[in-house]
Amino acid sequence: MIWNLFKRNKANQALVESQYERITQSARSPVFYAEMGAPDTVMGRFEMISIHLVLYLRRTGTANEAAQGIAQEIVDAFFEDIDHSMRELGVGDTSVPKRMKKFARMFYGRAKSYGLALAEGDRDALVEALRRNLHPDQPDNAPSMQALSEWMIETARNLEAVSEETLAAGQLAFPETH
Repeated sequence: MIWNLFKRNKANQALVESQYERITQSARSPVFYAEMGAPDTVMGRFEMISIHLVLYLRRTGTANEAAQGIAQEIVDAFFEDIDHSMRELGVGDTSVPKRMKKFARMFYGRAKSYGLALAEGDRDALVEALRRNLHPDQPDNAPSMQALSEWMIETARNLEAVSEETLAAGQLAFPETH
Protein backbone atom coordinates (compact mmCIF):
# COMPACT_ATOMS: atom_id res chain seq x y z
CA MET A 1 0.00 0.00 0.00
CA ILE A 2 2.63 2.54 1.00
CA TRP A 3 4.42 2.41 -2.36
CA ASN A 4 1.24 3.19 -4.25
CA LEU A 5 0.69 6.24 -2.08
CA PHE A 6 3.87 7.78 -3.51
CA LYS A 7 2.18 7.94 -6.91
CA ARG A 8 -0.46 10.29 -5.58
CA ASN A 9 -0.61 14.03 -5.92
CA LYS A 10 2.37 15.13 -3.82
CA ALA A 11 0.35 17.86 -2.11
CA ASN A 12 -2.27 15.38 -0.91
CA GLN A 13 0.02 12.46 -0.19
CA ALA A 14 0.76 13.32 3.44
CA LEU A 15 -2.88 14.21 4.10
CA VAL A 16 -4.13 10.93 2.65
CA GLU A 17 -1.55 8.88 4.55
CA SER A 18 -2.36 10.68 7.80
CA GLN A 19 -6.13 10.40 7.45
CA TYR A 20 -6.05 6.76 6.34
CA GLU A 21 -3.82 5.97 9.33
CA ARG A 22 -6.33 7.65 11.66
CA ILE A 23 -9.16 5.60 10.17
CA THR A 24 -7.31 2.28 10.43
CA GLN A 25 -5.97 3.01 13.93
CA SER A 26 -9.46 3.74 15.21
CA ALA A 27 -10.81 0.60 13.51
CA ARG A 28 -8.21 -1.47 15.37
CA SER A 29 -9.37 -0.33 18.80
CA PRO A 30 -9.66 -3.46 20.98
CA VAL A 31 -13.04 -2.36 22.35
CA PHE A 32 -14.74 -3.16 19.03
CA TYR A 33 -13.53 -6.75 19.22
CA ALA A 34 -13.66 -7.35 22.98
CA GLU A 35 -16.89 -5.54 23.84
CA MET A 36 -18.90 -4.66 20.73
CA GLY A 37 -19.05 -8.04 18.99
CA ALA A 38 -16.76 -7.47 16.02
CA PRO A 39 -14.91 -10.68 15.16
CA ASP A 40 -11.14 -10.39 15.58
CA THR A 41 -10.41 -11.92 12.18
CA VAL A 42 -9.18 -10.69 8.81
CA MET A 43 -12.80 -10.17 7.72
CA GLY A 44 -13.67 -8.56 11.04
CA ARG A 45 -10.90 -6.03 10.48
CA PHE A 46 -12.20 -5.37 6.96
CA GLU A 47 -15.65 -4.77 8.45
CA MET A 48 -14.39 -2.33 11.08
CA ILE A 49 -12.30 -0.36 8.60
CA SER A 50 -15.33 -0.32 6.29
CA ILE A 51 -17.53 1.04 9.08
CA HIS A 52 -15.05 3.80 9.85
CA LEU A 53 -14.64 4.61 6.19
CA VAL A 54 -18.41 4.75 5.70
CA LEU A 55 -18.69 7.21 8.59
CA TYR A 56 -15.82 9.26 7.16
CA LEU A 57 -17.37 9.30 3.67
CA ARG A 58 -20.75 10.20 5.13
CA ARG A 59 -19.18 13.33 6.65
CA THR A 60 -17.04 14.27 3.67
CA GLY A 61 -19.98 13.78 1.31
CA THR A 62 -21.30 17.18 2.36
CA ALA A 63 -17.87 18.84 2.51
CA ASN A 64 -16.04 21.12 0.12
CA GLU A 65 -14.28 19.93 -3.03
CA ALA A 66 -10.85 19.67 -1.37
CA ALA A 67 -12.13 17.35 1.36
CA GLN A 68 -14.05 15.26 -1.16
CA GLY A 69 -10.91 14.88 -3.28
CA ILE A 70 -8.97 13.63 -0.29
CA ALA A 71 -11.84 11.28 0.55
CA GLN A 72 -11.64 9.73 -2.93
CA GLU A 73 -7.91 9.21 -2.55
CA ILE A 74 -8.53 7.55 0.82
CA VAL A 75 -11.03 5.15 -0.78
CA ASP A 76 -8.38 4.38 -3.41
CA ALA A 77 -5.82 3.75 -0.63
CA PHE A 78 -8.30 1.42 1.10
CA PHE A 79 -8.70 -0.72 -2.00
CA GLU A 80 -4.95 -0.68 -2.65
CA ASP A 81 -4.48 -1.87 0.92
CA ILE A 82 -6.95 -4.73 0.36
CA ASP A 83 -5.17 -5.68 -2.87
CA HIS A 84 -1.81 -5.69 -1.11
CA SER A 85 -3.18 -7.70 1.83
CA MET A 86 -4.65 -10.35 -0.45
CA ARG A 87 -1.35 -10.75 -2.24
CA GLU A 88 0.48 -11.05 1.11
CA LEU A 89 -2.00 -13.75 2.15
CA GLY A 90 -1.05 -15.70 -0.94
CA VAL A 91 -4.00 -15.02 -3.24
CA GLY A 92 -2.79 -15.63 -6.79
CA ASP A 93 -2.40 -12.75 -9.22
CA THR A 94 -5.14 -14.09 -11.49
CA SER A 95 -7.65 -14.30 -8.61
CA VAL A 96 -7.06 -10.82 -7.18
CA PRO A 97 -9.18 -8.81 -9.68
CA LYS A 98 -12.19 -11.07 -9.17
CA ARG A 99 -11.86 -10.84 -5.39
CA MET A 100 -11.36 -7.08 -5.56
CA LYS A 101 -14.69 -6.76 -7.36
CA LYS A 102 -16.29 -8.81 -4.60
CA PHE A 103 -14.77 -6.59 -1.89
CA ALA A 104 -15.91 -3.47 -3.76
CA ARG A 105 -19.48 -4.80 -3.94
CA MET A 106 -19.32 -5.69 -0.25
CA PHE A 107 -18.02 -2.26 0.73
CA TYR A 108 -20.49 -0.26 -1.36
CA GLY A 109 -23.37 -2.48 -0.21
CA ARG A 110 -22.43 -1.76 3.39
CA ALA A 111 -22.06 1.94 2.65
CA LYS A 112 -25.58 1.96 1.26
CA SER A 113 -27.24 -0.04 4.06
CA TYR A 114 -25.41 1.72 6.91
CA GLY A 115 -25.84 5.12 5.31
CA LEU A 116 -29.56 4.63 4.80
CA ALA A 117 -30.09 3.38 8.36
CA LEU A 118 -28.09 6.31 9.77
CA ALA A 119 -29.88 8.87 7.59
CA GLU A 120 -33.29 7.55 8.64
CA GLY A 121 -32.30 7.09 12.28
CA ASP A 122 -33.37 3.45 12.00
CA ARG A 123 -31.52 1.75 14.85
CA ASP A 124 -33.10 -1.65 14.16
CA ALA A 125 -32.05 -1.60 10.51
CA LEU A 126 -28.50 -0.66 11.50
CA VAL A 127 -28.31 -3.46 14.09
CA GLU A 128 -29.62 -5.95 11.53
CA ALA A 129 -27.16 -4.80 8.84
CA LEU A 130 -24.28 -5.09 11.30
CA ARG A 131 -25.34 -8.59 12.37
CA ARG A 132 -25.71 -9.69 8.75
CA ASN A 133 -22.33 -8.26 7.71
CA LEU A 134 -20.15 -8.98 10.74
CA HIS A 135 -21.58 -12.43 11.47
CA PRO A 136 -22.85 -13.88 8.18
CA ASP A 137 -22.37 -17.46 9.37
CA GLN A 138 -24.33 -16.94 12.61
CA PRO A 139 -27.72 -15.53 11.64
CA ASP A 140 -29.38 -16.83 14.81
CA ASN A 141 -26.46 -16.81 17.26
CA ALA A 142 -24.66 -13.58 16.37
CA PRO A 143 -23.68 -11.32 19.24
CA SER A 144 -25.77 -8.24 19.80
CA MET A 145 -24.68 -5.37 17.60
CA GLN A 146 -26.48 -2.83 19.77
CA ALA A 147 -23.34 -1.29 21.27
CA LEU A 148 -21.63 -0.98 17.89
CA SER A 149 -24.80 0.48 16.41
CA GLU A 150 -25.00 3.08 19.18
CA TRP A 151 -21.32 3.92 18.69
CA MET A 152 -21.92 4.45 14.96
CA ILE A 153 -24.93 6.68 15.56
CA GLU A 154 -23.10 8.80 18.12
CA THR A 155 -19.96 8.97 15.99
CA ALA A 156 -21.93 10.03 12.90
CA ARG A 157 -23.53 12.78 14.97
CA ASN A 158 -20.14 13.91 16.36
CA LEU A 159 -18.54 13.94 12.92
CA GLU A 160 -21.16 16.38 11.67
CA ALA A 161 -19.49 19.02 13.84
CA VAL A 162 -16.04 18.50 12.27
CA SER A 163 -15.01 21.64 10.38
CA GLU A 164 -14.34 21.84 6.65
CA GLU A 165 -10.78 22.93 7.46
CA THR A 166 -10.17 19.80 9.55
CA LEU A 167 -11.48 17.59 6.74
CA ALA A 168 -9.43 19.35 4.06
CA ALA A 169 -6.33 19.01 6.24
CA GLY A 170 -6.85 15.25 6.64
CA GLN A 171 -7.17 15.69 10.41
CA LEU A 172 -10.51 14.06 11.18
CA ALA A 173 -10.18 12.00 14.37
CA PHE A 174 -12.69 9.44 15.54
CA PRO A 175 -13.89 9.62 19.14
CA GLU A 176 -11.98 7.50 21.62
CA THR A 177 -13.62 4.18 22.43
CA HIS A 178 -13.61 2.84 25.95
